[in-house]
Formats: sequence, structure tokens, C-alpha cells
Amino acid sequence: MTKVIRINRVGGPEVMELVDVELGPPGPGEAQVRQHAIGINFIDVYFRTGLYAQPLPGGLGMEGAGVVEAIGEGVTEVKVGDRVAYAGRPIGAYAEARNMPASQLLVLPDNVDFDTAAAMMLQGLTVQYLFHRTVALKAGDTILFHAAAGGVGLIACQWAKLLGVTLIGTVGSDEKAELATRNGAHHVINYNKENFTTRVREITGGKGVTAVYDSIGKDTFIGSLDCLRPLGTMVSFGNASGPVEPFSLSELANRGSLFVTRPSLMAYMSTRAELETAAKSLFGVVASGEVKIDVRQRYALADVARAHTELEARQTTGSSILLP
Repeated sequence: MTKVIRINRVGGPEVMELVDVELGPPGPGEAQVRQHAIGINFIDVYFRTGLYAQPLPGGLGMEGAGVVEAIGEGVTEVKVGDRVAYAGRPIGAYAEARNMPASQLLVLPDNVDFDTAAAMMLQGLTVQYLFHRTVALKAGDTILFHAAAGGVGLIACQWAKLLGVTLIGTVGSDEKAELATRNGAHHVINYNKENFTTRVREITGGKGVTAVYDSIGKDTFIGSLDCLRPLGTMVSFGNASGPVEPFSLSELANRGSLFVTRPSLMAYMSTRAELETAAKSLFGVVASGEVKIDVRQRYALADVARAHTELEARQTTGSSILLP
């Protein structure tokens, strides 16, 4: 038996239940992982509330790190005893142990611990594809990154600095502004004190930014469009304030023939080769110390409701993990 978080209906944090389930042996192509740490991300909230659909009853969680305890027939990617981490589907990381498709598992470098791995996989791989593939940033570019003091945001601040990219970040408090600045943001806007669109135009001398990375959604989308230079790219990769409302495509033309994309990790990591390439890039910058993963909240698996409550209230900074 192993303990897992299950939801039988969508709703608030109270719908998550800690239950015992029987974990059978891994099937063909699968590996059984005893988890040491589990990542917490806003996408987990989307599945819990029903914004993103899944069959019910279901699990939650899309990243974790642990040790391979058994492998099924045909597995070549990992072996028993390997320290591994993963991000992405299938959902169900909120568990003490689980069977995973071995093709999703990545062997960890010796100098990356489990807490770091669980906190960095989904967020770090997200920044990797956002900066290298969604928009191929180059030295000298200027970007706007919302929620710059969150888990994804702090990684983005550091990675942008490494690339020679000027990052303008938005945050909701002076404390978060200081944190983003310490992690490499060149300019930080407290959106509770300043209009971020006006301030971005001031910082860029009226030119606007190459790209906006927006995980907030409804509350910031139109303002983000107004921050872009002509031919700039709006990257909407989250919905923390709710889904973006429908808008006319003429809004893009009126602002200078803008581009809009709604990327997802699953699409960018759809093959083993893509996953390994992105992970090599992420492991490299973390192992070198150029990008540090800041795990600032740790919760017991049984305290997952508190973890979600604090995440949704924007009371967290950096990365959060569950400890089975």
C-alpha cells in the first residue's frame, strides 16, 4: 500500500484526500519510483478546480524526484537504484510511490539533490523552452516576465541574466521585488503601486519589449499586449487570475502585427529526444551554479490543502515542494 492524494470532484483545496491505495508492480515500459520530494505548481490547481479536465476520481501533481525500486519489461531508460526526476504527464505525482512511464524519467546528476530536482523540473524545463524555443532570445533583448518572484520567475530572472537578456519583472510586494532583483531582474515593477504597462514603456523609452511571458492570464493579458514592440510576441503560459477572455484578432494588428502563443510543456517535450535535450540544458545551468533553485516552502504530503491555499493566495515565493 502507498499513500496518495485523490480528488473525487473538482473544487477548492478541501476536495483533496489522502488515501491508501495498492501499488502493483510496474508494467511493460514502466518504472516504480519511491518519491523523496514532489513539486507543487499552479497547473495542479487548474486540474483540482476543473479548469483543466481529467477523468475522476483522479490524482494531482506533475513532477517529482526519487529512486527507482523496480522496472517493467522492456525498460532501458533507467535501472533499479537510479536517482531520477520527471515532469509532465501522467498526472499523479502527489504520492509516496508510483509507477511511471520510464520514457519520462531522467537520471539526476550526482550534485542535484531530490528537493532541488522536484522543485526545478517543471519550472526549469518551462523556462528552458520559453527562452530557447518559444522565443529564441538573444543577448540584448528586453522582455517582460510576470510573477518574477515565483518559482518559474526566479529561474527566469537568473537564466535571462545568463543569456544577456534584460528582464523586467512584475511582482505584488516590495519583498518580492527585492527577491527578484537579487536573482537578476534588471527592473522590477510592483503592480500594486505602479501601472506596469506605463512603467515598461518608460523603461524601454517607448519602444516596448521583444516578448512578454505571462502566467497570470485574464488580469494582465491586454496590458501585456500594450508592452510589446511591433512584431513582438505575447507568450501566455498560465491562468493564475483566470483564463484569458476572447478578444478580436484586430487587437494584434492595431498594436503592430503582434504574435500570440499559448505553449505547454507537453507539446515542447513530446519526444524523448526533446526531453533529453532540454533536461541537459537545465541540468547544466543548475549544476554549474549559474541558476540556483530556491526551495522556500516545504509541506508534508498530508498538508497539501494548506500548500494549495497559500499558493493561490500568492503567499509563496520561489518553489514549493511536498515531502512524502
